[in-house]
Amino acid sequence: MDEREARLEKLAAIRAAGVDPYPTTSQRTHTTAEALERYDDVGDQTITLAGRLTRWRDMGRSVFAHIEDGDGRIQLNFRRDVVGDEEFARLKWLDLGDTIEVTGTLFTTKTGERTLKVEHWRLLAKSLRPLPAKGAGGEMKLFDAETRRRKRYLDLIANRAEVAPVFLARSRAIAELRAFMHSRGFVEVETPVLQPLYGGATARPFTTHHNALNRELYLRIAPELYLKRLVVGGLERVFEVARNFRNEGIDGFHNPEFTMMEAYQAYADYQGIMELVEALIAAVAVAVNGTTRVEYAGAAIDLAPPWRRVPLREAIAEHTGIDYDQFPDRESLAAVMRAHGFAVDPRLARGRLIDDLKDAIVKGPEAMIKEPTFLFDYPRDLSPLAKMKPGAPETAERFQAFAAGLELGNAFTELNDPLDQRARFEDQMRQRAAGDDEAQMLDEDYIEALEVGLPPTGGVGIGVDRLVMLLTGQESIREVILFPTMREQ
Repeated sequence: MDEREARLEKLAAIRAAGVDPYPTTSQRTHTTAEALERYDDVGDQTITLAGRLTRWRDMGRSVFAHIEDGDGRIQLNFRRDVVGDEEFARLKWLDLGDTIEVTGTLFTTKTGERTLKVEHWRLLAKSLRPLPAKGAGGEMKLFDAETRRRKRYLDLIANRAEVAPVFLARSRAIAELRAFMHSRGFVEVETPVLQPLYGGATARPFTTHHNALNRELYLRIAPELYLKRLVVGGLERVFEVARNFRNEGIDGFHNPEFTMMEAYQAYADYQGIMELVEALIAAVAVAVNGTTRVEYAGAAIDLAPPWRRVPLREAIAEHTGIDYDQFPDRESLAAVMRAHGFAVDPRLARGRLIDDLKDAIVKGPEAMIKEPTFLFDYPRDLSPLAKMKPGAPETAERFQAFAAGLELGNAFTELNDPLDQRARFEDQMRQRAAGDDEAQMLDEDYIEALEVGLPPTGGVGIGVDRLVMLLTGQESIREVILFPTMREQ
């Protein structure tokens, strides 16, 4: 008989005895942490605790055990002469992993451990599957990375001390992000996740079908074009903490479903957005860690403003030896990249090749730029939604934020000339026809909104998952997403 079958037999015995193994509620009066913290105040007071059974030592007429709840762990002591013969005999129903409720008073054992002397107990939820195996020291541990990510509930039970703080930090980060944006006068909004036409980023979408309308719809790859429609409508500072979906590969930095904060500010440009971004990230770092200093992938950095600002062309030339302005067409740039040992995708236009050069110096553990840095002034053909730099018609007012090999944000002075935007979209469509299936679509409704009039505007998208990676020292995006997308088993 395997362990699950043995537990099913116990479940049947419990029900046969007229006991509900899954009652509707608990009478808990304290968490484990509250009981331990208020030990002196509680005194001889009878209290009720509840939690998952994680340790068990049967000593004959006495049993020592531990339960864990969301706040911590506490030792229990069951004595036959205290709980009575019937409740003590029913302890045989219990297995590690069961959730129980215990009522009694606190005392300190001879070894100095604060413990609940149980007077009554009852089952709250019978566990039918065993907990992860115990490792050295008798503590449960779950080491297999794939199992941990597929079954996050087991990960949180077995590796709570390491795992739970990451997701609590994520919650604090998002809360501070919202608080910071509200303090700057931004209004939080919601825009469609199901869109009739995707846009706002260079990515492939997920496609679905709406039966009632009999039409194809797309899961958004970005909320950008809808947020800028709101600025057209007079909401001058808007932001959204958005779930985005991109039909792309899975690796340590990418998950098909991810979280981004996008914000747009009327009467600002990309220089003003740089100041917003560095202040925001520093504030979130302090809220999460109490300091702007972090260590990530062996790099010690300080996120306090001001961040370093470097033109993209200068950074690429410095670290690769290629000055892309000296190679004005795709063929010449591709040739020099091959000469320097870079792989060249034949489907990509010149701007996307420059993007590959950029990625080589700023992303991953081998990144050549570690300190918090804004790379700015990007090629026009790499930035179809960004405004051109005055006096430099081939350069877009765009920046990206990087730190310790992670891309944290992407921002523009937003293109608000509807005729120029149409021409850019048409160029993107030509790139699609040439084989770049991530090039952007022509959005007639968005162009119509621009024709109503978008004021000078700065906008930014900040990757929440990667920001949490940086602040918690996690080198895989799967460690900061509770339920990451996994390959089929």
